[in-house]
Amino acid sequence: MPFLLSLDEGTTSARTALYDETGARIAMESNPFPCFYPKQGWVEQDPEEIWRAQLDSARRVLARSGVPPEQITAIGITNQRETTVVWDRRTGKLVSPAIVWQCRRTSDFCTELASSREASDVTRKTGLVIDAYFSGSKVKWILDNVPGARERASAGDLLFGNIDTWLIWKLTGGAVHATDPSNASRTMLMNLESGDWDADLLRLFDIPASMMPRIVPSSAVVGTAKAEHLGAEIPIAGIAGDQQAALFGQACFRPGLSKNTYGTGCFALLHTGATRPVSANRLLATRAASHDASAQFAVEGSVFVAGAAVQWLRDQLGVIRTAAESAEIAASVSSSAGVYFVPAFTGLGAPYWDMSARGTITGLTRGSGSAHIVRAALESIAYQTRDLVEAMEADSGERLRELRVDGGATANDFLMQFQADILGCKIVRPADIETTALGAAYLAGLAVGVWKSTDEVERFWRAERVFEPVIGDTERDSLYAGWKQAVAQCRA
Repeated sequence: MPFLLSLDEGTTSARTALYDETGARIAMESNPFPCFYPKQGWVEQDPEEIWRAQLDSARRVLARSGVPPEQITAIGITNQRETTVVWDRRTGKLVSPAIVWQCRRTSDFCTELASSREASDVTRKTGLVIDAYFSGSKVKWILDNVPGARERASAGDLLFGNIDTWLIWKLTGGAVHATDPSNASRTMLMNLESGDWDADLLRLFDIPASMMPRIVPSSAVVGTAKAEHLGAEIPIAGIAGDQQAALFGQACFRPGLSKNTYGTGCFALLHTGATRPVSANRLLATRAASHDASAQFAVEGSVFVAGAAVQWLRDQLGVIRTAAESAEIAASVSSSAGVYFVPAFTGLGAPYWDMSARGTITGLTRGSGSAHIVRAALESIAYQTRDLVEAMEADSGERLRELRVDGGATANDFLMQFQADILGCKIVRPADIETTALGAAYLAGLAVGVWKSTDEVERFWRAERVFEPVIGDTERDSLYAGWKQAVAQCRA
């Protein structure tokens, strides 16, 4: 029986999952790793620590499952997008810590670029709103601020990659420096139409082309993991950024299908097929992962802080002991009693794109307690998702009938029910909510012939539970109006 190993490197943990030929998950292991906050608005990670965590989780999956590494047909890789790593091409030594996608250190540069005459060309070519979120300004910052980095880059000595590229380079012993279109489209350096690095954008950000990885299909054998890592040489055959991998794992292969992933952030994607989307509501056009060489697109809305708000309640405020108990605490009160929590810790993403916004809790009274704040934090995830969905509906002219959901926070029944209530549509939770890892496995399996087509893969998808809205339009609109007022105060 063929098995597929999926490396799922997220913002706060490195997970590995093992799947069989029916798409069933056999085993999963996870290792957490920290973020560092050296200055206000800065977020960093250690890429070597990420590599060690990812490799250890993969080894533990093989040990736990008892599957010999020789039976692993292929590896799929999915990753936190935009997080930026620069290293020496000869020694592999890091030039600096990784700059995480949440980091805002390049906000001033992005604000200046957004007001320049080049701004419209950047958005036209990339499909992105100019923001510190994306990789291009992070690479530029490293070259401008790390002593000697620009000179080394100009001499061809440095490489750039997001986490997918870093893991591939490590797994292959430095033999392969590559990424896929779904990750490349999040750098602000790739031309969305051509699927290649754009020479004008590289000049604008002052980044040597020699640093850039080769862009390869999302589903194709691109290299081989060395036997010293996992006990056998294994083809690397699938690559996709985490949100596009989740779209694929949710079997959203056709235009009009959508999903929302609830993780550290929250990311809603609507598949648009071969048609490049153009948003009038500040959503992003991005490349979707494809099982062949064809260009596939999606429109995306990004929320910077979702599950991270619950982590903040646990780690900074100490009002919950575990993320899981937030549902019970939220349900212990009948409502948030007018309390709204806008978790703009690193600004607001779509559709606002406000880098200066900061977290705000409004509506506090003497009767407000910790349960109201916990409930408001969970509700904020659903409200931010409605912001995205309304923008998608305005762009498409179509009403959303259902939303497929995945990610760790979908295990929270309170959140899923409130999401259905505030959207006024069905929320469909799949049997396997780890669809990011599953999508990477699907891409790898299709590349090596475990499955012949997406029609075959689509038959594996099934719903575990459907949440239907139980409140009326009047209550729904009143609650959402309060959220919009809280967002306005946050931005002020």
